[in-house]
Amino acid sequence: MPSANAGAFIWLMASKYMTKDQSTSRHKPLLIVFCKNPVLGLCKTRLAATIGDAAALSIYEFLLNHTATICSALKTDKQVFYSHSVNSGDCWPESTFQKKIQCGSDLGQRMNHAFAGGFDEGYTDIVLIGTDLYDLDIALLENAFEALKQKEVVIGPSEDGGYYLIGLSRLNSELFNNKNWSTSSVLSDTLSNLPPESYHLLPKRNDIDTEADLHPIDVFKPFL
Repeated sequence: MPSANAGAFIWLMASKYMTKDQSTSRHKPLLIVFCKNPVLGLCKTRLAATIGDAAALSIYEFLLNHTATICSALKTDKQVFYSHSVNSGDCWPESTFQKKIQCGSDLGQRMNHAFAGGFDEGYTDIVLIGTDLYDLDIALLENAFEALKQKEVVIGPSEDGGYYLIGLSRLNSELFNNKNWSTSSVLSDTLSNLPPESYHLLPKRNDIDTEADLHPIDVFKPFL
């Protein structure tokens, strides 16, 4: 018969590995991508104001393909939310991306609705991005999900005072209420809703919103 000490040791080791397994299984990650349907005159309007609708659409289609390629390599479930209607046969293959439509009267409501749906479906760590970030890479997305193992919120600040990424480990609708979207106060207003110990900030990046954002990046020169 094993001694009491031996039994205690076996119980402690079993508990250790059970905790590790439970911790691993607790995380069910989901990547959400918000995109606009690529329609001439209805996307990248600030960019189109100086380079024209056709060039702006071409750049946006380039960014869509770039984002889809990066996201496809991420080992999580993935959902793409269209602004108006679901497209088939585009850069978001149905074999990789669940396809949905954004719901809400402003960006905050649409993001809150998407997060709430993801949590209702059983996901525990959800990261949401747009399609305007050329500097997106797989490591950035992986770092965001890793941060959610320790923090309730992860945010990727953008150069214009907004953010290019937000991730949650639980729904916090306050983050999406009463914000002046597409202004320089979005990030600061969002952080004011959070205690400092609850969030992690990723490296700052620059969204492609205006012609000035294009000039430092050689890949966009053929579009200008």
